[in-house]
Amino acid sequence: MKMFKSPQTLILSVIVLFLAFAVPLKAQDQPQDYLDEHNRARTQVGVPPMKWHAGAEQYAWNYAQQRKGDCSLTHSNSNGLYGENLAWSGGALSGAEAVKLWVNEKSDYIYASNTCSDGKQCGHYTQVVWRTSEWVGCAKVKCDNGGTFVTCNYYPPGNYRGRWPY
Repeated sequence: MKMFKSPQTLILSVIVLFLAFAVPLKAQDQPQDYLDEHNRARTQVGVPPMKWHAGAEQYAWNYAQQRKGDCSLTHSNSNGLYGENLAWSGGALSGAEAVKLWVNEKSDYIYASNTCSDGKQCGHYTQVVWRTSEWVGCAKVKCDNGGTFVTCNYYPPGNYRGRWPY
């Protein structure tokens, strides 16, 4: 029994198999990937979706380039223009995965008192869902030490003391 009708069919089949296994999965670092994760969290609490902001993206990219040498989770100094979330990994980390890390802080956010659980962080999550933050721009860089640094900047900024995010 002949499996392939022609040598061309065999070659085409080999190429298709090669591409199926050789092409890496989407890195999840495109603007829409960041937006999808942000907006999934925002939908859950009834706030409007974020939109991509080229200026915030440029700011994030510039700052990520500054952190390339050390991957330090040190906040930039935007002089209050942007809110900011940072993430770091010792290895690979996609932009979408970074946003998921911030959104996972939801379990540590206590809406009734507008506080975080004792000893926990939740400010990354509240920035993601901050009602009046309408725009986001993000960037990612592979650091010299092999780690990954991700930053997202939000306009207008959120996380004002004493105010609820939504």
